[in-house]
Amino acid sequence: MRETIESKGLVPSLTLLRDAAGAGHAVAALNFYNAETLLGHVRAVNSTGASIILQTTESTINYLGLELILGMAEAAARVMSRPTALHLDHGGSFELAERCIEAGYTSVMFDGSKLPFEENCARTRQVVELAHAHGVSVEGELGHVTHNDETEPEDISDFYTSTDEASRFVRETGVDSLAVAIGTAHGFYRGEVSLDLDRLDQIKSVVGETQLVLHGGSGVPPHLLKQAITHGITKINFGTELKNAFTQAVKASLSSNDDIDLRRTFAPAVSAVESMSVSKIKICSLAD
Repeated sequence: MRETIESKGLVPSLTLLRDAAGAGHAVAALNFYNAETLLGHVRAVNSTGASIILQTTESTINYLGLELILGMAEAAARVMSRPTALHLDHGGSFELAERCIEAGYTSVMFDGSKLPFEENCARTRQVVELAHAHGVSVEGELGHVTHNDETEPEDISDFYTSTDEASRFVRETGVDSLAVAIGTAHGFYRGEVSLDLDRLDQIKSVVGETQLVLHGGSGVPPHLLKQAITHGITKINFGTELKNAFTQAVKASLSSNDDIDLRRTFAPAVSAVESMSVSKIKICSLAD
């Protein structure tokens, strides 16, 4: 039986995205890297009463291990006031997606955005077939959301998602959500951010019920993120600002005293992540 949005615990991300779409808002997808960043997200959910999607990259999986990640995420879900999904962010292989699905992730991304179109379709479809057999949601990417260190701001448009290819991609792969390239990038921005909302409208018109995802949310002005939501985005990814908030708070804490009690050292960092998470959740909820 499919879990409903009212149930607490780990649910497929599609459950949360459909609910958000019906309400006209988006879900904040927040990366976590350790117990402290996860605790900040838990507190943010419980203070806002809004669901989020918890995300880990392959680097975090290599750092913590799947067993520990699942244990932490499942425990977090039990104490959150709203349901959450556990999502693999930017999975680069079928094998990694398979490991995450078998471990208990409720959502995975296969990122074939650097592959030729046909290969991206074929490999994404493989992940979809496996994931859907286990009730797991799948996100794909078309076009390519670059990293700010790799691309000059004026060149980002070279990687934008094609509307025609988006229509074909969702039809051939069966993905539940699609990450689109319309002007955002990963990492710290070096110039003014501009979103191609006309392109987003066109993509939205051809993908049917497939949910649309915006990567590179960190550093994008709130008014632009809210515009993207009103034009069809139902999931926005945040990572860079969360890492930065945590790191800057730890640096300040360590430099201000000689205390070696990690619980006190990390307390300001947890609060910094909570504050950042709350702000992103409110943006996605279109709150003032």
